[in-house]
Amino acid sequence: MDLRERINALMGRARADLAELVAIPSVADPRQFPPEMCERAANWVRDRFAEVGFTDLRLEETADGSRAVYGARPALDPGAPTVLLYAHYDVQPPLDTEAWRTPPFTLTEVAGRWYGRGAADCKGNIVAHLTALRALGDGIPANLKLIVEGSEEQGTGGLEDFVPRNADLLRADAILVCDTGNAAVGSPAVTVSLRGMVNVVVGVEALGSELHSGMFGGAAPDALAALVRILATLRDDAGNTTIAGLDNAQTWYGEDYPAERFRADAGLLDGVSLLGDGSVPDMIWARPAISVLGIDCPPVVGSAAAIQPHARARLNLRVPPGLDPGKAYEALAGHLQAAAPWGVHVTVEQEAVGQPFRARTGGPAYTAMAAAMRDAFGRPMTALGQGGSIPLCTVFADTYPEAEIILMGVEDPLCRMHAPNESVHPGEIAGMALTEALFLQRYAGC
Repeated sequence: MDLRERINALMGRARADLAELVAIPSVADPRQFPPEMCERAANWVRDRFAEVGFTDLRLEETADGSRAVYGARPALDPGAPTVLLYAHYDVQPPLDTEAWRTPPFTLTEVAGRWYGRGAADCKGNIVAHLTALRALGDGIPANLKLIVEGSEEQGTGGLEDFVPRNADLLRADAILVCDTGNAAVGSPAVTVSLRGMVNVVVGVEALGSELHSGMFGGAAPDALAALVRILATLRDDAGNTTIAGLDNAQTWYGEDYPAERFRADAGLLDGVSLLGDGSVPDMIWARPAISVLGIDCPPVVGSAAAIQPHARARLNLRVPPGLDPGKAYEALAGHLQAAAPWGVHVTVEQEAVGQPFRARTGGPAYTAMAAAMRDAFGRPMTALGQGGSIPLCTVFADTYPEAEIILMGVEDPLCRMHAPNESVHPGEIAGMALTEALFLQRYAGC
């Protein structure tokens, strides 16, 4: 039986594994879910990798209080290259449970996809690792190391702190960061560019307390209206991000993302326009992009005829490679302050910063991965950007400058990670498991 046949035969086990793991609500935020759920998920990961030959498995506590699963599996040849396998077991909260068509923590098949929180991001990648290693059995020719973190979705930096302080523990020749995905189902790709991020909370103060809108409206400044005016300056009429001091004209150099496919993937309503004056990949991979994540203000139901004295908004700025997030924060904070109308008081609180990343390509690991993806999927590997941020990649690059870092995974544009109705296509788990198994064979022989 060849590798493809072995992996196909293992897909029933893969589904059972994913069902068990999705059933654990491992949200790394004790305000929303018990911390015991993350500990349970960590123990599940440790136990399953013990079954595929990993030794020295342990839970390493990180600076933010989360636990990362570490393990190692030596090759028969001690001179073989070392590959570090990465994923994370924590997940986003389910958000609006009413918007889920299936229970968020019960793996459910609908129209050929498996639905559940974390099915794609990133528990599906953990299962792909396990499936690849089960298919290889005892014939794994590379030295393997494992690190599966437990707080990636919270952005609290536990593993980013752990890596440089434990550099020898995780040192490897190639690092497979399995937390991205393909261009489409069945279209293999590696991610070579990640935007960084700057999260801020902007606050507006205008009055000492609420005021009756009939008695004072028209002369008294409204903090919520001031906030709306400030936020409106962050984009022009075409939807381009327009923050003073930030270049918003960069272009993408790699694989295209056709506009019609993006419209379908994003679920745009009829008549709604795409944003910006660049191509889709320019806008989502190469240029800065601002998003309003939330606003603190009275809800419609229960609101009164009162002028608001204060309001806040949480903003997320995505920062492309080549732009320093620190300078981007300064530009954003300066822009928000300068845009304040009517003399209202504005504060800008920095919440989180993540560095952008650009992968080095062309080395032996990259070449072996291209061959493995071609053979697994029957078509050439492409290079994508990623609008999301994985700050750990920059930490890996700084700590291990000689290592090749390859971003890949089971996610695809239809998986709706971070949103209700997250799902994974089982063919992506099978395809990426086969890719990983073929890669380990080829890379060890380079």
